[in-house]
Amino acid sequence: MKRKLLVAASALAVLLVGGMGAGAWYVSDIALVPKHPETITYPEVVLGVTDRTITVTASAATTRPGTWSLNWSSGSALVGDIVKRPAGRVERVRVSGQTPPTGIRASMYMTYSGDPKTALGLDFTEIMVPTELGDAPAWYVPARRDTWAITVHGSNAHRNSSLHAIATMHRAGLPVLDITYRNDLGAPASPDGLLHQGESEWRDLEAAIRKAQSMGARLIVLYGSSMGGAIVGQLLTHSSLADVVSAAVLENPEISSRRTGEFAAAQMRIPSFMVPIMEQVINWRGGFDIATIDLLGHPPRVKPPTLLLMGDADKEHPVQTARELAKASSAMNWPIQYEEFPGAGHSEIWSTDRERYDRTLATFLTRILHGRPGQE
Repeated sequence: MKRKLLVAASALAVLLVGGMGAGAWYVSDIALVPKHPETITYPEVVLGVTDRTITVTASAATTRPGTWSLNWSSGSALVGDIVKRPAGRVERVRVSGQTPPTGIRASMYMTYSGDPKTALGLDFTEIMVPTELGDAPAWYVPARRDTWAITVHGSNAHRNSSLHAIATMHRAGLPVLDITYRNDLGAPASPDGLLHQGESEWRDLEAAIRKAQSMGARLIVLYGSSMGGAIVGQLLTHSSLADVVSAAVLENPEISSRRTGEFAAAQMRIPSFMVPIMEQVINWRGGFDIATIDLLGHPPRVKPPTLLLMGDADKEHPVQTARELAKASSAMNWPIQYEEFPGAGHSEIWSTDRERYDRTLATFLTRILHGRPGQE
């Protein structure tokens, strides 16, 4: 009997360890494996169109207040205020964009869709940035100044997720380079095919700075959203070109990879004792230390004036990390202007309060461009 119990206990231990390992591997996939959906889903239906409004089926996505992009297979339109909500449908103001055919299926997206020309009416050129892994495509939007903006989107996202910021940057006179980086669609893959949370991706951003300099840029404003914020942080830590960065804009950024992982684990109801195992699997698979991707624990070498934008309803990166970074900024000798947007989820700051977002970013850029980096 004792021998049978020992065998059963050993088998149970193996199963538990195996289960924990499988769970940790699954979570590490979320952090490390690039995901580019092969098909786009359109869960909504366009029910009617007038000169100034679009009516679609009512859903959690289509009835949210704010400004959103309505996308369909052949076009997109920006929709704003809700005009009325009869049963099963919602009529919204069409802010800009194309006219969808009645009956076509559609989806709601955070900001603009398309490219700088179709979304904003801005001329642009598709150029190639020579990185250490090969050429990576970028959108170049010309303007008059020799201070350029370089925009870095989050993991598994597209360049058009930065278009809302590009609009304000262009109005301020900044040429913009909207880049791709390793493992993006159309860009070279990393040697291991995995995301590194900024630990290696910063080299592609450095290559973009070199490209901008070769085209006449003197100073650089870096914009990073989500994992793009971590990429900006690693560039400011490691790059010999960091000193040409005159300012940074971090929008719902990944401030601490470890804290982001813990936040995700809590939402997935993963037991706390599993989190260190999960982190070790990420470190082992990715070949880097997740603890070092942390603007709080490992602040960058170069700390330019920074606009930090965060929604208090972000479910991807904990808002508490942004609050802590803002609070610690004086002690770090890092001039950070912190702006928190009530009710805004991840990547929804502009959509939730477009006027405040545009005004805040424009004012920050004006101060930088006129040599007044301090807060008003």
